[in-house]
Amino acid sequence: MIRLAVRCQPEQAELVLAELTVLAPGGVEEVAGDGYVEYAIYGAEGELPDLGEEEAVTIAGGTVEVEATEVADDWADRWRSFHKPLLVGDPKSGPAVWIRPPWEPEREDLAEVVVDPGQAFGTGAHPTTRLCIEALIEIAGRGGPFGALSDLGCGSGVLAIAAGKLGWQPLEGCDHEVAAVAAARENAEVNGVEAKFERIDLKAGLPRLAPTTVANLTAPLLEAVAAGLAPDNLPETLICSGLLTSEYDRVRAAFEPHGLVETGRGAMGDWGSLTFARELA
Repeated sequence: MIRLAVRCQPEQAELVLAELTVLAPGGVEEVAGDGYVEYAIYGAEGELPDLGEEEAVTIAGGTVEVEATEVADDWADRWRSFHKPLLVGDPKSGPAVWIRPPWEPEREDLAEVVVDPGQAFGTGAHPTTRLCIEALIEIAGRGGPFGALSDLGCGSGVLAIAAGKLGWQPLEGCDHEVAAVAAARENAEVNGVEAKFERIDLKAGLPRLAPTTVANLTAPLLEAVAAGLAPDNLPETLICSGLLTSEYDRVRAAFEPHGLVETGRGAMGDWGSLTFARELA
């Protein structure tokens, strides 16, 4: 079995993941490092693209590092051992979310999200997903407001599902990838959460936004969302991630003209999040 690893800069991550998903629709392994993101796909010899002896190739218009290595026959078991449950929040002081793969034990005392890491659209382990969940937990810990929630760039649906377990309802999400929408629908069903997911190209226009909106997108896409806002389509609370900490100012500047004021920010390595509240007239 061959493991093909691709290491890229955080700002390249979304495009690189999209390219690799085409090569390995069964799943992409993700490792977030200090200043980089590594994706890996697995396959038998001859199943993966032949990159020869190259140590750097062009994917999605950017240069990335690549490394192909042989893995042991028990790679599937090792792969399972790599994916551990994730606790977001402190159950001793407030709400907390327990994200686990299907083979790990339940935690009935926590808001639990079950997601198969074999899917290529997010398991909740990425720093940007965790930052969004932390922001939701902070709101839930204050007693709300809850109500309807929109998840822009839903991926596997982890954020919407976590929000549902924390108390938000109804739930809607969208993504430009058809396969991501299908994965989100499947995950919602597995977790017993009612949610509506649909394919939408955010660059072409926004759906109707719920009072609480979560947008885990790159900074350019967040700016596109801001450009599409209208006085009759503004969230009351907006949680943004997918941006780098160096991009705080540009993202804040995109939303402030719409009366959305920064009320909090988070950071995990190079990744950041911003929370906004709508100013009342």
